Amino acid sequence: MEVPNRRPIKTRSMAWANRSAAYLAKSGLSPNQISMIGIGFAAIGALAMIGAEKWHAHSFLSGLLFLIAGVTVQLRLLCNMLDGLVAVEFGKKSKLGDLFNEVPDRIEDAFFLIAAGYATGSDTGMTLGWVAALLAIGTAYVRLLGGALGLKQDFCGPVAKPQRMFFLTVALAVATLQMWFTGDQNALFYALLLIIIGSILTLGKRLLRIVNALKAR
Repeated sequence: MEVPNRRPIKTRSMAWANRSAAYLAKSGLSPNQISMIGIGFAAIGALAMIGAEKWHAHSFLSGLLFLIAGVTVQLRLLCNMLDGLVAVEFGKKSKLGDLFNEVPDRIEDAFFLIAAGYATGSDTGMTLGWVAALLAIGTAYVRLLGGALGLKQDFCGPVAKPQRMFFLTVALAVATLQMWFTGDQNALFYALLLIIIGSILTLGKRLLRIVNALKAR
């Protein structure tokens, strides 16, 4: 179903996604509750990354915690998709649905990116984590600003939420292998750099498209 201002996600049309959404709709879980579960996964992932740095000397345990964090990133994205499917395709949208569609996303981004900065084990990495989180919120703000100005919300990249989480997932997988085979990791540091650069480009691109759209009115 086409809905204005809805992020395009190819996975949404897959049979397994619709079966999962149908099961959740029948279970009685509301879309807003599914959104809150996503925050829970993000919190677990953040704690896992913090723990991985805390127990850095125990390379197997640290790697295992990075692996757990990577799984929670994907579970967060799954919740982000299923809440919308249950709301729209199964008619479960509430009056607070738009609020729950946005606020949990910003909290989840902050949990993951700030924790990733901490997990680098350096002051510079921690700074990168905070900057990445602020830019993630900034790209969402510009998207919503376009909507507030009467334009269609622009989900363009190159580094929007799906790409941010893809880079983070890959970095956590690499960090897992690095910890298990070398006892150290630098994947998260470089992933945060990539996310920051891409987010700056995304923010600028979205602003430029808003400017052009307003001029064309």
